[in-house]
Amino acid sequence: MLIDLQLDSEMEPTVALLYATVTDTYKRLELLVKDVELEELLYKGPNGDVNSIGQILRHLAVVDLHWAYRFKQQSIPQTIKDNYGPLINSCGQLPSVVNTTVTDLINRYEIVQKMIQLECRKLSRDDLNKVVSYENGKNATIRWGIWHIADHSRYHQAHINMLRKHYKQQKA
Repeated sequence: MLIDLQLDSEMEPTVALLYATVTDTYKRLELLVKDVELEELLYKGPNGDVNSIGQILRHLAVVDLHWAYRFKQQSIPQTIKDNYGPLINSCGQLPSVVNTTVTDLINRYEIVQKMIQLECRKLSRDDLNKVVSYENGKNATIRWGIWHIADHSRYHQAHINMLRKHYKQQKA
């Protein structure tokens, strides 16, 4: 079996290669959480003091939503902001997740992934050098932003793996 990145033929080759890392990482995330039930989705670690899988999934979708609109060089419409919620709550933490399932969270994240794909299909190689506003007054290139989407997901997949391990140990 050959493992490789799948390039989107509707993208400029350099963009397609970067974007392929996003889709590959997203597919791994889907597999990682596909069988998560509600109790595990809301589990906050052995001491109840870490972000749950649900919070992490929602966080990834919201962060990537911000990147999709950075690529468009537009502000996120208020209706979409209201639908996805804030990056952090008033206490500076990831908002709680209630009344949802892993399927609902993944479906909402899938919409964001499609937005990113559509935006990447519009990008030229030169567009990768465009600078967009990042966080806290920082700037980043679109190239770095695409890479960061995949890297950020991989980072949080490690947290999800840890939570799943602790949850299974607790249930054993």
